[in-house]
Amino acid sequence: MKAQPLYKEKINKWHDAKILKREFKLGNWVLLYNSRLRLFPGKLKSKWSGPFRVTRVLTNGAIEVEGQEGPAFKVNGQRLKLYFGEFQEISLVEVVYLEDA
Repeated sequence: MKAQPLYKEKINKWHDAKILKREFKLGNWVLLYNSRLRLFPGKLKSKWSGPFRVTRVLTNGAIEVEGQEGPAFKVNGQRLKLYFGEFQEISLVEVVYLEDA
């Protein structure tokens, strides 16, 4: 096995230091990052969906969450962040389209 060049080791060390260690507990409210947003283009569209409730924390870093409707599903813990707002029914109020001037 070849030894990695010095710059490669430094880059790996820097990258690993930037990874945030997130810990979730049962009952936490979280937001889910939508990495497939490019399928539905829109500059102002939020990349975070939710909130979801944590129902189970697995040892390998996977988190099981459930939404308001539908069954629970598992996601990678790196795709979640804590939701600090009060939980309310989130619904679309009004869509406003800008007309060409």
